[in-house]
Amino acid sequence: MSDTKASPSPAARLDQHNRRALEGGGAERIKKHHEAGKLTARERVEAFFDSGSFVELDRFVTHRCTDFDMHKQRYPGDAVVTGYGKVDGRQVFVFAQDFTVLGGSLGNACASKICKVMEMAMKVGAPIVGMNDSGGARIQEGVHSLGGYADIFLRNTLASGVVPQISAIMGPCAGGAVYSPAITDFIFMVEDSAYMFITGPDVIKTVTHEQVSKEDLGGARTHTSVSGVAHFAAKDDRACLDTIRALLSYLPSNNHEDPPTRATSDAPDREVPELDAIVPVDPRKPYDIHEIILRTVDDGRFLEVHANYAMNIVVGFAHYGGRAVGIVANQPAVLAGCLDINASIKAARFVRFCDAFNIPLVTLVDVPGFLPGTDQEYGGIITHGAKLIYAYSEATVPKITLITRKAYGGAYIVMSSKHLRSDINMAYPTAEIAVMGPEGAVNIVYRKEIEAAADQAAAKTGFVDEYRRKFANPYQAAELGFIDAVIHPRETRARIISALDLLKTKRDQNPPRKHGSIPL
Repeated sequence: MSDTKASPSPAARLDQHNRRALEGGGAERIKKHHEAGKLTARERVEAFFDSGSFVELDRFVTHRCTDFDMHKQRYPGDAVVTGYGKVDGRQVFVFAQDFTVLGGSLGNACASKICKVMEMAMKVGAPIVGMNDSGGARIQEGVHSLGGYADIFLRNTLASGVVPQISAIMGPCAGGAVYSPAITDFIFMVEDSAYMFITGPDVIKTVTHEQVSKEDLGGARTHTSVSGVAHFAAKDDRACLDTIRALLSYLPSNNHEDPPTRATSDAPDREVPELDAIVPVDPRKPYDIHEIILRTVDDGRFLEVHANYAMNIVVGFAHYGGRAVGIVANQPAVLAGCLDINASIKAARFVRFCDAFNIPLVTLVDVPGFLPGTDQEYGGIITHGAKLIYAYSEATVPKITLITRKAYGGAYIVMSSKHLRSDINMAYPTAEIAVMGPEGAVNIVYRKEIEAAADQAAAKTGFVDEYRRKFANPYQAAELGFIDAVIHPRETRARIISALDLLKTKRDQNPPRKHGSIPL
């Protein structure tokens, strides 16, 4: 009689496979991961989705590499967790790299799993969230690993403008791996544990002799304030995931849907009397554009994007009357609200995202012009400023523009003017719409008269006052139909909501073409 143990039942065998997959890289590696203040891939996924809604795919996939004794290091699911679940009841796909398994390195099996969920997200029309925490390409797999990255980049590109793509950088993301997040719509980074760079500090030191830390080179603070690569920074994993959930609440699931609406008790016809004094009488005095935004949006809730980058322009999401909108606003408290290279790129990309996903645009204008200087001209402000013109011109979503104070020269045109197919354009009585500011205009128009005057200072002041009275106001533009209405600031919320109601059935389209040639 044989003493060979009986084979486990099919159910028991499945349980064994599941337990092995849930162990990831093992207890010791998970412990080290936790000691670093990080959640594991599975913990991140569970924290992100509505409770009990996550459905995992490809739990038992393993790599096929046999070189370098890799056949001894096979883990069910390999180094990434993939699947789908619900966020506030709406379908979302996810992949979460598992740093406890082979350092989260990407090989052929990982890439195949990621590509599968990306393709499924496009088929069913649902957002895709990538949680990045990886040591990079799996060296043992050679070109298979590089091919895997390329496969992901291609699908990022094909999904662009079809479903929202969000990247959460929750650990290392270096080398070629950074290009997948770079193609996606929004990048989140966790402070003190996430970093992104093409070449690390050691390589930089060898090649250029510069010494820089990982944090200074590619940490969350660097990429959200200096480079502009990342849009949001979070203090830890859970805060990061909570903010992604908040962002998704403003976004449609795909390019064929409208953004979700949100119930609010904030009255649509609510007046805001304090706004009547929000714009200073002195046109040289700054004010914070956030004051107008926060006082007029539903319940004072505004999710700012790129809050610490190119702060002379403000972009973000809010609701008006329950409808999600994208807000673009000059910030007179920073660089007087001038447009520069970084602000132009920041706003143009945001406008194009909103247009791709049917999110109406509300633009608040207080802009004296483009920032002068050789740095700006040498840096290509002409090309970068043209990106913003292109983005607004191309956008077919409802566009509502409100000029609060200055709108001078080319910057007036760029900021969603009537000439760029804006639908409803309004202005406060404090608006100044002209080719340039009164002082500059007088120096040109009345140069001879000022030079001939006995008291040149007094003469110039008189001409400035006359110019301001005649031209530095909204009424000439209103007479020409470039401004649809001049409103009291207290009416701002009600008028924006009224315009959104009017435009909810708007239909517009661009000429047939494969695609335009935006000045990149």
